[in-house]
Amino acid sequence: MELSAAKTAMLTGGILVLPVLAFVTSFLFWPGVLLKGYNWFWRRRLGLQVRFSHSGSYRFCYSSRGSVGTEPTLLLLHGFSASKDMWLPVAKFLPRNRHLVCVDMPGHEGTSRTGAEDYSILGQVARIHQFVRSIGLDRTPFHLVGTSMGGNVAGVYAACHPADLSGVTLVCPAGLVYPADSRFITLLRELEQSGADQNLDQNLDQNIPLIPSTPQALDDMLALCCHTPPKLPRQVLRGLLDNRIPNNGFYKELFLQIVGPDSRNSLQDHLPLISSPLQVVWGREDQVLDVSGAAVIKAALPQARVELLDDCGHSVALERPRKLAKLLQDFLSPQEPGDRNFLSSQEPGDADAKKVS
Repeated sequence: MELSAAKTAMLTGGILVLPVLAFVTSFLFWPGVLLKGYNWFWRRRLGLQVRFSHSGSYRFCYSSRGSVGTEPTLLLLHGFSASKDMWLPVAKFLPRNRHLVCVDMPGHEGTSRTGAEDYSILGQVARIHQFVRSIGLDRTPFHLVGTSMGGNVAGVYAACHPADLSGVTLVCPAGLVYPADSRFITLLRELEQSGADQNLDQNLDQNIPLIPSTPQALDDMLALCCHTPPKLPRQVLRGLLDNRIPNNGFYKELFLQIVGPDSRNSLQDHLPLISSPLQVVWGREDQVLDVSGAAVIKAALPQARVELLDDCGHSVALERPRKLAKLLQDFLSPQEPGDRNFLSSQEPGDADAKKVS
């Protein structure tokens, strides 16, 4: 009996040790795999399921939660070199009964990687419209949300397909003519002045902070994108790099498309055509795309609701997920006459969001 009990204890201990050993081994030798596993766990905990949709030979990868109801679906478009999982912090604070769809943008993560024709802003708009039709999202108007590059795409989509939308939210969107240069744009101008596009292409991996290839370069990217960069262990940084570096060639090709003459000012060119209710959210400390872009949108579209967040940089979904979720919910909620004054309806702790009038 004692021997049997001892064997049972050893067996139970072994079963408990194996997951711990697997975790430690993954953290030390395959941190990128561990990070993907973490995102899988987080999606499951939030009720998001990864799905695939096909349109001909083209494949879209997306995660979704809930089903179409009386309230508009939220379709979220991520930024350059990110993925659908960048919205997980925001999804945590959105109501479970809200139909939520987060799609991998063209060429990213599980969505098909084709060629340059799909990576321009208009090319991405065409693919997102294709995705919308492939899952039947165009049967009822939905609310479109995009950040950075995804904000550029979302704004142009709103201009090109207004009948699809009940509204649109642009978070620190690219594609404008900014009155003031950000730190990042200043760097790009210096690179352009140093030579032709061939020179920019040849030195892209080394000079563009959004395409890091070393731990220090990744630290620099986080400092550029976040007002308060997260303090990550070196193994986590290594895991992020392990997952990014194989895609750096694609990121380079994509970057050259979205900063090229056909895409650089796409949102600016399409602003007069946007007729959907519009919300703009911007971090005042954005070093990637200057917050002065918010005034550009407000001047072109006076009815737009503009929210500026103090002590927040470019990565609003990472730095202020609860705030962004609340602003989305407030904008989506039925508004009574006079309730459009956001400052008068602030809750305690909301003083960092200011409306531009």
